[in-house]
This record gives sequence, C-alpha cells and structure tokens, in this order.
Amino acid sequence: MKITKLLIFFSLLLSVSHLSAQKRQGNIVEYFGKEKVEDINEGEVIHLFKEGLILSRKRLPGEAKSVLSDPFFANLLQDKTMVISEGEEAFADVDTKAAKWERIKVSENSEFDNDGFRNGYLYLEYDSDSEKTVIFEASGHTAALINGLPHEGDHYDFGWSLIPVKLQKGKNEFILTGGRFSHMRARLLKPNQPVQFTTRDMTLPDVQREDKEALIGAIRIMNSNDSWLKDAKIVTIAGSNENETNVPSVSPLNVRKVPFSIPVPEILPAGDTFRVVIQLKDRRGKIIDSKNLELAIKSKHAHHKKTFISDIDGSVQYYSVAPSLTKDKEQQALFLSVHGASVEAVNQANAYKQKDWGHLVAPTNRRPFGFAWEDWGRLDALEVLEHAEELFKTDPQHTYLTGHSMGGHGTWYLGVTYPDRFAAIAPAAGYPDLLEYRHSFIKRAAERPEEYFERFGMSKSEFLKGISAGYEKESDRLMDSMVRRAGNPSRTLKLENNYLHFGIYVLHGEADSVVPTFIAREMRERLGKFHNDFAYYEYPDGTHWYGDHSVDWPLIFDFFKARKIESPEEIDEIEFSTGSPGVSATSHFITIYQQEKPFEISSFRFDKEDGKVSLETENVEVLKLNFKEMGVSSLDTLSIDNEILPIKTSTKNAFFRKNAGVWEIASTPSVAEKGPHRYGGFKDAFRNNMVFVFATKGSKEENEWYYNRAKFDAEKFYYRANGNVELVRDVDFRADKYSDRNVILYGNKSNNAAWNRLLKDSPIQVTKNKLQVGDKTFSGEQWGAYFIFPRRDSDIASVGVITATGERGMKGAYANDYLENGTFFPDVMIFDDTMMKNGISGLKYSGFFDNSWNVEGGDFYWRE
Repeated sequence: MKITKLLIFFSLLLSVSHLSAQKRQGNIVEYFGKEKVEDINEGEVIHLFKEGLILSRKRLPGEAKSVLSDPFFANLLQDKTMVISEGEEAFADVDTKAAKWERIKVSENSEFDNDGFRNGYLYLEYDSDSEKTVIFEASGHTAALINGLPHEGDHYDFGWSLIPVKLQKGKNEFILTGGRFSHMRARLLKPNQPVQFTTRDMTLPDVQREDKEALIGAIRIMNSNDSWLKDAKIVTIAGSNENETNVPSVSPLNVRKVPFSIPVPEILPAGDTFRVVIQLKDRRGKIIDSKNLELAIKSKHAHHKKTFISDIDGSVQYYSVAPSLTKDKEQQALFLSVHGASVEAVNQANAYKQKDWGHLVAPTNRRPFGFAWEDWGRLDALEVLEHAEELFKTDPQHTYLTGHSMGGHGTWYLGVTYPDRFAAIAPAAGYPDLLEYRHSFIKRAAERPEEYFERFGMSKSEFLKGISAGYEKESDRLMDSMVRRAGNPSRTLKLENNYLHFGIYVLHGEADSVVPTFIAREMRERLGKFHNDFAYYEYPDGTHWYGDHSVDWPLIFDFFKARKIESPEEIDEIEFSTGSPGVSATSHFITIYQQEKPFEISSFRFDKEDGKVSLETENVEVLKLNFKEMGVSSLDTLSIDNEILPIKTSTKNAFFRKNAGVWEIASTPSVAEKGPHRYGGFKDAFRNNMVFVFATKGSKEENEWYYNRAKFDAEKFYYRANGNVELVRDVDFRADKYSDRNVILYGNKSNNAAWNRLLKDSPIQVTKNKLQVGDKTFSGEQWGAYFIFPRRDSDIASVGVITATGERGMKGAYANDYLENGTFFPDVMIFDDTMMKNGISGLKYSGFFDNSWNVEGGDFYWRE
C-alpha cells in the first residue's frame, strides 16, 4: 500500500526548494515542464474548457501512512446521487477540513491557475449535442475521472496526455486531481482520423556512423475506434531501405506506445541528422497514417544514446553513453551513473567528460522522474547494466556506481541492494532512504516559527498535531506493521552492512538545501562506526548543483581506479542482508534462497579461515552455496550456525535447509516454491512482459469497470514507466500464446473466463458476493482484494489479481497506487469498500504466503 503522499505542505516546500536550486544549475537539470508539448497535430480543438469549479483541500501533513484514504473520490465512485455545484460542501473528515466548490475561470494563457490545485480538484462539464468520440487533452493533473471512469493524468505537465473518450449525449463530467503544479489545462479535440500516430513522447535512438545494424524506436498509436486495431504494421523507410514491424493489438479507445524497427543505409548523409518516413498500415496494407522523423547521427566514440527492448514489458527504453576514449578495446571499466529527478539520461551522460579507461552509461529510470531508482527504476538500472556489459565487453571486476540527487539515493540504494556488482560507489548530493528523506522536510519544519505556517493555511499547533497523529486501535497498528514490512527491501539503512562490500566516496555541496547537507553528515557518522574504506568531501559553498563537477569529480574516478571486485576465491569474509530474495538474494557464491519470515530482514555472515568455512544466519530457511566459486576444493565439512555438516565440494550448487531449527543438506527446491525467481509481494507481478487480462463475462457495468481499470493501469504504466502493456480479453487469453509471461487478471471467477486456467489451485477464490481465503469466508459485494500467485504452467511467471465480489468492492480500491514507488504491498490484501474513505481500518486481511504459496503456513494478520 502507499506509504507516503506528497501532501500540500511537503509538495510546496519541496517544489520551492527544487525551483530555487534549479535556477542556479547548469545543463544537467531540466526545469519541470520544459519539454511541454504545446502544438496540436492530432485533431481540431472543438472545446477549450474556460470555466469550472475548484475544490481546495486543507490537508494536514503527518507521518507517512501505509494505507491512503480519499473520501472525496470514494463518494464520487460510490454515491451515484452526489451533485457537484458552486458553494456545495464536498467533504469533511479527520484529516481534511470542510471545503466548498468555488467557481474558477482560465487566465490569459488559457490555463486554470490557483495554488489550491496542489491539493485539490478541478470540476469541468461539457454538454454534447450527440454521442461522439473525442480526445481529452489535459495537463498539470495527476488523474482524471471522466463520466465516472478513472484515467491517468499528466503529473509532470509534459503535455503528453491524450485520452480517447466516447462522450454521451448531454452532460459529461470531468474531475481532475491536482498535484505538483498550481495550474491545469483541458481541451477536447476532434481526432483527425480514427487511428493515427502521435509524435508526442517518442523514444528514438541515435544513429551511429560506424554501425549499420537496424535500430529500434517507439511511437504511440491512438485508437479512437470502438473496435480493436489488429494485424496492423509499421513500415519504416530510410532512403532505399525499408523495414516492417508487426504492431501489437491496440484495444478500443486506447493509446499504446509500440516498438518499430529502423533500417540504416550503408551510406549515411553528411549532416548531423537522418530522415526516416514511418507509415502505419492496416491489415489490408492500406496506409492509415504517415510521419517524417529525424534521428541524430553520432559517432559511437562520442556521447550518444542507445535503445533496447525491456524484458519488463516489451517496451523500448534507452540509455546514454559517454564511451571510453580508448577505442575498440574490451575489458575496460564500466561506470553506471544514475540521474536525479527531472534529469534526462542524455543530460546525465553529457555532464561527464569521456574517460580513457572505461565507459560511462546512464540509464533512464524509465522517465526523468521515474521511480526514484526503486521498483521498476531498479529493474531498469539492472537491465542497462547487463546490456552495457555485454555490448562493451567490460571487465566485471571494474564496475562502479555513481549518481546525483535522486540518483545519489539510487547509488546508496542500488549499491546496498546489489553489493557484489560494484567495486566502489559514489553518491553525490544523495539521500540513503527515500521515506526518511521525505520525512526530513516535515521534521525540519517543526522547528520553524509560527508565521512560517501561514503560507500553508495552518497554525503551527495544527501542523504539530498532524505529524504526531498515530493509530488509536491496536488492530490498525498491527495491520500497518504488516503492510510496511513489504517495503523492507527498500529500507536502505536496514541493509547497511552490505556497504562493507566496496569502497564509498560521498560527495555533497556544503550549502545544499534540496538534499540538506546534514543527511550526508549523518551517513558519514554512520559509516564511521563500521566501515574502513570510505571518503567524504563537502564542496565549499556548493549548492545542490554547482556545475558538471557536481558529478564529474576527478577524485571520484581516482577513488574508483584504485578499487576492484575481488575474485571469488580471494574472498574470505562476506556480510550480506536482504529484505526479499525476490529483490536481492546473492552475494558472490552464496544465495539466500528462502526466508523463515517473509520480507523481514535476512542475513548471513561468511568466514573462510585456515581451510575452514563457517556461516552465521538470521531469518534464513534455505541457502544455496557454490563451492566451485568459493575455492574450497579440499573442504569436507561446513559450519552453519555452529552446526557441522558434511559436504561435497564437487557439487556446484549445494542447498541447505533449516528444518525445525536444524540445518540439513537439501535437494534443489522445486521451482513451484518461492525463490529468487518468483517471491512476491503483489507488485512483483508487474514485470516479466506482463499482459493485462480483463473480465468480459460479467454484467455490463462489471465488464466496463474491469476493462477501464485495466486500461487505467496501462495508462499509468505508460506515463510513469514509458511502458507498453498489452490488454487482452479473458475469452482471447491462451496460455500457450502468453507462455512464461506474467498475467494481471482483472475480475473474479464468476466474470473472468481466464480465472480457472490461471488460478484453479489458488487458496484464494473470489466469486460474486463471496471471497474465500483458506478457511475464512468474506460474504457480500463490498470486498476487494489484491494478491499474487504463481502460474502453475510456468517455472517463472506469476499472476497478479485485482478482484472484487461486487460493484462496491470494485470501486473501493481506487485510492491504492501499486504502480508508484514508495508504495508497498504484501502478497495478499483483502479490504472492503470503506478503505478508500477511512484508510487502514478498511483493510481486513493482509500478509504473505509461505514458501509453498500456501495460506496455512503463511504470515498473515486478520482483523476479526
């Protein structure tokens, strides 16, 4: 569940800090919205919204909550009699004081402008003379509810949001949620044609003069039809060369970003750009749309960017490279540099001068803001690391990690999570723990004088009361603890002993107010208590960004050059911890394969001395050891937690299991059990080229809701993760067609025809008006659930389930955001329709399956 939300106080404070810092910064940082699309090429503007109603909320900041509530949206979705009108009081609850709708008009720039949008809503109406399809184009909002159905917003005001909508005759209602900005814009477009390209937000590679292999790009296709777009093709023409790419299906009233192949001719033009024609053809070969594109031409020996197909969702992602000055030599070093919030990977790499002993590679985090290098940002970094290692044939013993600001956090986090991948790390202007960083602003504000709080519309006493509020009920506290446990893999400081794997260079500006310098000083003090290989430097008078040397600091690379990853046989000591084997399981030749208590911190300490090997473990049920890599060919015994076990060092992968508190030699665990390949929690389902399968066998309202819920999630994954998600009707799902791919199933056993094919053996069964988990039964239409379960027809794939027993349960989960960083979900969550109104009190059952994916041996909290 969501652990934190940027409430109005925090949003304003952080935005002001970023803005003041960015005005002083150099070429690496792009200001919010700088890339905003203003031109319209997809259709004719038939309506510009000029009047509306604004609802400004005064929400008190407080400590992070594990379960969000949004009583206003709960009422919108659940109360069909609710009326919005000027002067109408919208809501009042324990966290939010009463608010009334007020009239608002656009300013001269055709945007609605009001500070109340940062934590409020905009209501718009459009009276249509007929039923028709339009494109809703809006920006500056975080989400939209259009005639009662949810859609993703344009959080970063890039102008990318294009939503095909079928208007009903008469009144149509649009409700937009605010967020980062104090302005919003909304328009309706008549599409140029039912199916077309949009060139907003393309992903394109650089063409390299030395490499003539076909490249890959991505473009969005907008389907404004009620029918599916199937069997279409993209034809790309470059001079006399032509490539054809099959287009994946695009569902009705949807926009999907799809890959396409780009041919590169033998002889490139003399200039810096390369012209390509891209055509969209229907199944009969008729050209539907055509665009002219220009790609940059670069040398592979200069700064450039590369694209690749992600295993997460089949999308096209890119990374940027500052290649080594030493040309065409293998076994050089690799520097992975992770960028800060609002920074493009291209700008990150461009901030570095090329080195003569290694290649610098900057992944995207999937977006300039991305996932703070957690969740899918973490996976993106790993994909790029592996892609670059293979491409450049680098020396795995000389791989290094660095990054700035949010990328400084990424450096602390990725380093502690995958400690055996790096010889040294160098966080610049970074914060170790994301939640603690967010909390630091609230803690610092508590020391401010009374007048400081006037700008936020509250007194200091109200603020202090808000940040000290806790749970009155013990059941709420216990449920909160269970949910938060799912976030342990991201609690960097709980894994701090992993930093012993490598050297650390900490760089920070002396006068940094965006990531306050005290955060770096706290880490210096912390490291000083246990680490013997770190350096710390505060740049005199340095703010958050003080030029390219904020990242390209020569002493960092001197520090890197003096360090390498030891070869396995040289390693005599290892300390390693993890929050989940599904996130991070291995250090060198030892793997924590299964935990005793899921998602609590597990650890081992390895010692090799005088021909003897010993291990001390905490919260470990199954270990895997590779004796060959360990370099102990003459060893015949092993000590685990002071138990002596006979071993055969000829065994490449030996498994040991703790059974009733006693360690024993074990066989290889079944792939049907939990392991690093498939461990949960719920968010782990959103990878492995997942496909969204939605119900069509229910009532008209159920079918509409589940399709739109799946489409909403696909919109979110596109916007937040530069994603490419396939939507499939349940009746069209074929296991062999989607073999070894994760499935997100929307619906229940009564209305989703794919349920029995995927979840027949699940201990959780959901039908209309009934949810059964183990021996517990939840009756009525108000129940909803999220859970993850293995695909029994696959050794690696999982099923993520978004389900409910009826209409009330379906709409009770709207406030949950499992596609955002800083949100944590166990294997199973069961809730009722009050959760969106009241938060954690609506969560009734939560926890983790056991290592065999059973409920009986699992760890759950059930509120009776």
